[in-house]
Amino acid sequence: MADIHIQRDHALGLRAARKIAFAWAEQVEAEYGMDCTYEEGEDCDTVAFTRSGVKGTLTVLPDQFDLQAHLGFLLGAFKHRIEDEIVKNLDALLVEKKKPARKKKPAA
Repeated sequence: MADIHIQRDHALGLRAARKIAFAWAEQVEAEYGMDCTYEEGEDCDTVAFTRSGVKGTLTVLPDQFDLQAHLGFLLGAFKHRIEDEIVKNLDALLVEKKKPARKKKPAA
């Protein structure tokens, strides 16, 4: 069995981090057929995800995301590719959140 462990620090706070975690869960459900369960807590949230050959959690903290996944034998051969894809998707959501809102141009 291959394991994946990814941590990403952020300065978003729990409320904004929740939005990213929800978006991530929806994305992996749609793109990879994952079954996700989201549990909110006072200090942190947990997204449990599973599908054939994969089981893991994404812990959502006010200052960090901590993803741990266990890959079955067959998917273990693709560990690096899967890990790269998870990192790419999570980082893209974090970058998207950091973009400042655009100011509207006044009407001429």
